[in-house]
Amino acid sequence: MTEPRLTILADENIPALAPLFERFGELRTAPGRTLSRADLEGVDVLLVRSVTRVDEALLRGSRVRFVGTATIGTDHIDRAWLEQQGIAFSSAPGCNADGVVEYVLSSLLQLAAEQGFDLCSKTVGIVGVGNVGGRLQRRLQAMGVQVLCCDPPREAREGGDFVPLEQVLADADILALHTPLTEGGAWPTRHLLNADNLAQLKQGAILLNAGRGPVIDNVALLALARQRDDLTLVLDVWEHEPRVNPDLARRCAIATPHIAGYSLDGKIRGTWMLYCALCEYLGWTVNTPLEQVLPPAGVPALTLATADDLLTPARLVYDPYRDDRALRRTLGLGEAEQRQAFDRLRREYPERREYATLTVRVAGSDQAPQRLAAMGFATVDTGENDD
Repeated sequence: MTEPRLTILADENIPALAPLFERFGELRTAPGRTLSRADLEGVDVLLVRSVTRVDEALLRGSRVRFVGTATIGTDHIDRAWLEQQGIAFSSAPGCNADGVVEYVLSSLLQLAAEQGFDLCSKTVGIVGVGNVGGRLQRRLQAMGVQVLCCDPPREAREGGDFVPLEQVLADADILALHTPLTEGGAWPTRHLLNADNLAQLKQGAILLNAGRGPVIDNVALLALARQRDDLTLVLDVWEHEPRVNPDLARRCAIATPHIAGYSLDGKIRGTWMLYCALCEYLGWTVNTPLEQVLPPAGVPALTLATADDLLTPARLVYDPYRDDRALRRTLGLGEAEQRQAFDRLRREYPERREYATLTVRVAGSDQAPQRLAAMGFATVDTGENDD
């Protein structure tokens, strides 16, 4: 049977489009943030990222029958309207979860080296224990870190060992936010952290947000940061992005342009998941495995002198200060230019791989370096140095 030819429009920042989607017909690309109804003329399939709002205003009158977002989050998609119109939808849950987790680990290990603490001696509170938060929980616990988990919807569904937000704020040395952005329901997360509860953060706490910017009231956070220099802030997401409050960014230890999940592996995994979903929708065979479109790692192996050195392999794979420096260079621009620069940093993001692409050997170790393995490095060899 001859496969029908489709016209596909995709955000130009989605990687590996050609090897995965040219099979289906005509492939077009456009900037995701400015994508409009005029761009959808003759389009059957729309593939986006989080910067494109997909709703009736965009799709009304188009012939689009399948929408895919190469992201975990779906708050930019009016799924109810798509369902009403009979338009198929797919997202990529978990595609970049490992990238976000490794952003968190790399940032925390860097801060541990600078501030002189052992990450494994700290209590980490995770707010939102889904695809990202759950993987972060598992890696930290495997490393020997004490973890407090707050996720009221999961607690209501499953029960289990969850704690309220107030306890996490009071007891966690490190607070990591990984919630979706929700406006209503049982657990609305917009301004989940606000002027009323941010002050409850433990003395000397690290607050890290790599989820959704509006989960924290950024005005309230800036006011608190001005009052409490004991706090350490790590922000990858911002309430009004692509606009970044320069005063808040300058008070962060690490400030980055919403790229926590921007590992090349995660991006290509997200594209591949949409490819599989479109194949399923059309009843076609998935004939391109993920491994076929993932490039080899630039640095495949590393030998360490000691298994206690967690920062070196983490920084080799990903150094958060590279992205921090890039964002800080834009903070003095006018608002319009800064917005454009923010999008450009994401659009032109350099290649970054995941921990699993690096094999770590610990020289002279007579026992498995468990914490390195727990962090996610693909294989951790033991034994003497190779000559």
